[in-house]
Amino acid sequence: MAKKPEKAGADQGEGGADAAPKSKKKLIIIGAAAAVLLLGGGGGAFFMMKRGQGDEAKAEGSEAAASAHGGGGHGNAAAPKKAIAFVDLREMIINLSPDAGQDKGKFAKFRVSLEVKDSKLEEDVKLLAPRIEDTLQVYMREVRPTDLSGSAGLYRLREELLKRVNVAVYPAKVDAVLFKDLIIQ
Repeated sequence: MAKKPEKAGADQGEGGADAAPKSKKKLIIIGAAAAVLLLGGGGGAFFMMKRGQGDEAKAEGSEAAASAHGGGGHGNAAAPKKAIAFVDLREMIINLSPDAGQDKGKFAKFRVSLEVKDSKLEEDVKLLAPRIEDTLQVYMREVRPTDLSGSAGLYRLREELLKRVNVAVYPAKVDAVLFKDLIIQ
């Protein structure tokens, strides 16, 4: 009986010897993964900090330029932003396509405003207003009243109109189509 406990002790010794290399491999893998995470996080932090310093340097450069041109430094914390311009289009009344099973179509009365980033673009867009209105009318005649139901329908309409307006005013760019009025009867 004394021999059996010795065998168990010998088996544990062999198992213990096998367990040591496995635990070393696990330790190396965990250490390597931790090192990769630390290096990745450090590199990401470095680039984020560098980007933030670049923005601060630009702001300081604009402040220095403003004070050099007699700005005096009062109320000139940041350079003035470009004014956003809005181009109002005329009110349009369009008959919509009838829904399935309906003989009589409905009408949509709407007025939109186009948002552009610069007043220079405002003049370009105003000159192209007839083309924009034609594009809107052609598209809206294919829209059904059910397509405009709910906020999701209006959002899809806004996005579709924006794509079509940008095609019509190219190379200028409209940033947003804003609904002033939209009535469906």
